[in-house]
Amino acid sequence: MISHRDRSAQRISALDERAEALHLKRGMGIADARAMHPSIDIVEADPEADRRLLEGLADWCDRYTPLVALDGADGLYLDVTGCTHLFGGERVMLDDILARFFQQGFDVRAGLAATPGAAWAAARFCGDRIVPSGEEEALLAPLPLAALRIEADIRASLESVGLRTAGAVMAAPRAPLARRFGSTLLLRLDQALGRLDEAVSPRLPVAPLSVERHLAEPVVLTAEIERLVEMLAVTLKVDLERRGEGARMLALLLFRVDGAVSRIAVGTSRPLREPKLIQRLFHERLTALEQDIDAGYGFDLVRLSVLAAAAFDMQQADLTGETEDDGADIALFADRIRARLGDNAVLKAVTVESHLPERAVATIPFSEAPQRTTPPKRSDRKDAPPTTIFPPERPIRLFRSPEPIEVPATEMPEGPPMNFRWRRALYRVARAEGPERIAPEWWQKGEEDAPTRDYFRIEDSDGRRYWLYRQGLYGAGQPSPRWFMHGVFA
Repeated sequence: MISHRDRSAQRISALDERAEALHLKRGMGIADARAMHPSIDIVEADPEADRRLLEGLADWCDRYTPLVALDGADGLYLDVTGCTHLFGGERVMLDDILARFFQQGFDVRAGLAATPGAAWAAARFCGDRIVPSGEEEALLAPLPLAALRIEADIRASLESVGLRTAGAVMAAPRAPLARRFGSTLLLRLDQALGRLDEAVSPRLPVAPLSVERHLAEPVVLTAEIERLVEMLAVTLKVDLERRGEGARMLALLLFRVDGAVSRIAVGTSRPLREPKLIQRLFHERLTALEQDIDAGYGFDLVRLSVLAAAAFDMQQADLTGETEDDGADIALFADRIRARLGDNAVLKAVTVESHLPERAVATIPFSEAPQRTTPPKRSDRKDAPPTTIFPPERPIRLFRSPEPIEVPATEMPEGPPMNFRWRRALYRVARAEGPERIAPEWWQKGEEDAPTRDYFRIEDSDGRRYWLYRQGLYGAGQPSPRWFMHGVFA
């Protein structure tokens, strides 16, 4: 038996068939149970472990339908609408589910009906039963009030007036029931009978496109899995071409024969649908996860799903069969690195709307960076004046944080330094250009009183070039300006 704490008392939360044969019931106090049978074994409940187990079973049930939802702490909803014919019919599918659960060591009860409420009642009160559409009322009529999924206090109130079965509630006038017991009772009743729709919310988003293959012999080797990925990608390409899309996020689901499920996802920088390229990405991912994936006795079902898709821009090829998209190879290289090392393994610098150098560029994951899919349009006017504005020259390497330097003297208060000391070394200035004044962003919070910067491009006597700035201005009553090294050109 399994016990849990209810307020200040330990009570039975679950028990097996042998405990039920001893006339023990759920909700009974542990002290009373031990008084009746001192030799019983009692284990403390672990709700978190039970939740993980139920979620693992839900993952495994994904082999029958992607619409799987959790029902409390001990049940699952499977919306198998349109799926039963893939397994030979409703009875064959239900028997297959029960047989596989039994082989895994679980005692499962299942019900199949046209409504979630009727299926719930059939599973919990009638055993393994299939309820034909339209016979929900006949199913519910002899069942106790708990079959309607109503609260315990409502059930107690109904039983106090002599309504002890679902059939008695259905035969009673609706208006008095609603006034006395609330609208929840009639809502649950109408949902079970199909008068009102009841949605089943799946625990995972449903992939817009999926292809799968059931295997007569389970596969174990990574090479076999990669070969299956390429075969599934060929089928997936046809569906993507029909929709005019390419995959941006793909997931590979490996269903093990003993119930475990492995989910492997890869992302792409650009919409992708070429089977060879998809196989390469999963090759990198499987190589990185080789130590974490336990094949056990093998995988008997492999599924490839498109979790996210985007419009696919066709590229015009030249006479050699090559396209003008120079960034495709870089994008594929970045995707393969990310598949092996993670999304943050490859970053891309993008411009940000700020004139402060340290804020003008940010690094983001390569897949999130905007990608140019078509070459820029050229002007048709041959005599059009040039509109290119050359930005100010910036160093090749910009330090994450400006480093302070010592400037002993300058030619003039507002001019460049004659020499400076940086990292304990003295540098003599041969040439200088500037200043380029950059004022603080006064509209940003905390920047109202920030000092002005005057940037100089400096070349020392050995030909090395630096980018440094003076922070602050010379003037009476003002603190002495400070000098900083912000980057190097070469």
